[in-house]
Amino acid sequence: MAALKRMLLQLLTVTVAAYAIVVLFTWLTQDRLIYFPQIGGIAKLTPAQVKLPFEELRIATADGETLAAWWVPAAASRGVVLLFHGNAGSIADRIDYLPHFHAMGYAVLLVDYRGYGASSGKPTEQGTYLDAQAAWEWLTVMRGINPGAIVLAGESLGGAVAAELAARVQPRALLLISTFTSVPDLGSEIYPWLPVRLISRYRYDTLSHLRNYRGPVLIAHSRDDEIVPFAHGERLFAAAPGDKSMLEMRGGHNDSFLFSQPPWVRTVGDFLAHHAASTKNQ
Repeated sequence: MAALKRMLLQLLTVTVAAYAIVVLFTWLTQDRLIYFPQIGGIAKLTPAQVKLPFEELRIATADGETLAAWWVPAAASRGVVLLFHGNAGSIADRIDYLPHFHAMGYAVLLVDYRGYGASSGKPTEQGTYLDAQAAWEWLTVMRGINPGAIVLAGESLGGAVAAELAARVQPRALLLISTFTSVPDLGSEIYPWLPVRLISRYRYDTLSHLRNYRGPVLIAHSRDDEIVPFAHGERLFAAAPGDKSMLEMRGGHNDSFLFSQPPWVRTVGDFLAHHAASTKNQ
């Protein structure tokens, strides 16, 4: 019996030690679970592939980084969409958004976070917020665009970045696509066997930022999303204090493209048109 107890104690000690090592390793390397700039690399695709004129930009951030961006104008512009992409790939992977926004009469600014695409630096949470601020200032200061003409749009992690910016600058409208409520919320669902809420060094608290944004918001999410469950979209919708709409998509996280179905295109177009008219009437 004593030998069995010693064996069980040794097994428990080894298990606890192994678990502690896994937790420590996760804490040290969690940025690799958040950011995937290497996926896709620096692709050669540009808005020219969808027959749209564009200007290639380099935008400076407040802390000295340089961001790669594209400015895609619209001849008879109804406003500007500032688009923040997700945690993988680069702006070259998002050119499919451009023809749809262009058809709606919106110019688009697409920007790569630090460490993504041809941008300098290394991604961090506060860094992505600084990147968003730099893009906003390029539009409002450098180009003199009225904040009330700018729609912020973000997919997945980009939705968290867009929500944080929206809470501070109050744009015309906010479009959240397949966005999570927060990194600790999502991480604890993906890794239920890890103490994610205790060890997470990243917040990306979309839910809290959204509560501080008073403008109109459209939340687009898929019930089939295998990475960010539909419940996250529902919680974001419930938390939004202002005028809000919910667009239910279909398909997985990476294949439920916002503009892949005509009804979705109409919903986004109607949302933007309605709030463009509302802004003009104020």
